Amino acid sequence: MKNMTAPASIRLTEIKLPLDHAPLALRQAVCQRLSIRDDELISLHIFRRGYDARRKSDIQFIYTLDVVTRDNAAALARSQKNSKLALHTSITPDTEYKTIARAPDRAFKRPVVIGLGPCGLFAALNLAQMGFRPIVLERGRVVRERTKDTWGFWRKRELKVESNVQFGEGGAGTFSDGKLWSQVKDPLFHGRKVMQEMVRGGAPEEIMYVSKPHVGTFRLVKVVEFLREEIIRLGGEVRFSTQVMDLRIEGGVLRGLTTEHPERGREELEAEHVIMALGHSARDTFEMLVERGVYAEAKPFSVGFRIEHPQSLIDRVRFGPNAGNELLGAADYKLVHHAANGRSVYSFCMCPGGTVVAATSEAGRVVTNGMSQYSRNERNANAGIVVGIDPRDF
Repeated sequence: MKNMTAPASIRLTEIKLPLDHAPLALRQAVCQRLSIRDDELISLHIFRRGYDARRKSDIQFIYTLDVVTRDNAAALARSQKNSKLALHTSITPDTEYKTIARAPDRAFKRPVVIGLGPCGLFAALNLAQMGFRPIVLERGRVVRERTKDTWGFWRKRELKVESNVQFGEGGAGTFSDGKLWSQVKDPLFHGRKVMQEMVRGGAPEEIMYVSKPHVGTFRLVKVVEFLREEIIRLGGEVRFSTQVMDLRIEGGVLRGLTTEHPERGREELEAEHVIMALGHSARDTFEMLVERGVYAEAKPFSVGFRIEHPQSLIDRVRFGPNAGNELLGAADYKLVHHAANGRSVYSFCMCPGGTVVAATSEAGRVVTNGMSQYSRNERNANAGIVVGIDPRDF
């Protein structure tokens, strides 16, 4: 839960500065925008930093800032011509998310979370922070054992169907670029909560403000372990190599689950509240849900292939003479084509300085994915090129 005592600040957008600007240039730009003296500026917090690369010879950083002045109202009054300025309750690195302790009801049954990918991790973490002591069921293995299994598949072609790029602690995103941004509107700053927890777990602090944050596989392993230990520390329980085989539904109400473990065999678990955080590859579990009468609705998806090209080429195309600038890092891109038949073809999951990897989770199947380490310094870039498929197509 968010601490609502965060100080009121003024949010400034579209602060543009050269790539090589001096640290004090931000303060000077704020004072100029608000028509205040330097000693009237109390604090300055970078909420977001992106860049404008349309003019390759003059690439600029674009900042969104939360600032506190000696007299916010007076600063706003002096800047009335700028309609974008307003008081704002800022979410800064000092803003804490409080843990709410809850005394369970006498008949309380612990909630169950199925799947320990990004959705399951943060669902379980929030439940644990609220005192509900969740039970998490994950069919795969702990992230470090899973990493060994995945490299075993890549190097020796030894596939373990329950421990691979798709299944296991951290989900498919662990072996990917660690991308942490989307175009979904987030007025309540739920994404900010996710970022803060990841920084607590060892992710770089820059993910709090860069426009397209990423972590990379090796750093994600440490973060995932931290989140799991937080769930356990707060009273939760995580059961690995445990697959949900069936639901016990009585009178249209969920009463329990049947699970299976390689050593303990089949077990019954009482449950009334279950979060299905399955991911997209647990097809056997989806089939079981449909057989048990759980409502399922087909949704649009995309299908395509993954392309690869030299990262140096992408850097030159995007950044021109600024290609290779450490402040910019490896360039990404986003492509879209709207075909005459109404379909859209577009790039997806673009991995700068990354690698195309085998992501199979079923014997006899071929699936590819892309991943990058935090450094993004591999020779090639890659991206999925996909076309939208509507349920009416099938």
